[in-house]
Amino acid sequence: MTNHIHLIASAKEGFVLSGIIRDFKKYTSSTIINAISNNNYESRRNWMLWIFKKVGEKNSNNKNYQFWRQDNHPEELISKKFKDQKLNYIHQNPVEGGLVDNPEDHRYSSARDYTGGKGLLNIVFL
Repeated sequence: MTNHIHLIASAKEGFVLSGIIRDFKKYTSSTIINAISNNNYESRRNWMLWIFKKVGEKNSNNKNYQFWRQDNHPEELISKKFKDQKLNYIHQNPVEGGLVDNPEDHRYSSARDYTGGKGLLNIVFL
């Protein structure tokens, strides 16, 4: 999707998933904000930075900008049926959003891997 992500994640022993998600958000937000700030060819650059800054001002946890929402919606995958349901939902999300006709056509989807191809991101099969 263009405005959010879905993922299935786990933490190795000794690591806490909430910390991994926090670090992921911190790293990706600063990387994306820097990319937008340094792209003189992006016509929406000033508008996007203004939006991120205005939202960031409303949250005392931020220094400058807020890119990601503060919350997330974790669900524990407690059964194979539930895991399969969530994986299918993630794969169908770009189709439902009108971005692609088939799940495996989405550039960043693991659906490519699950249909015998190779996606752009490395995955671990469930």
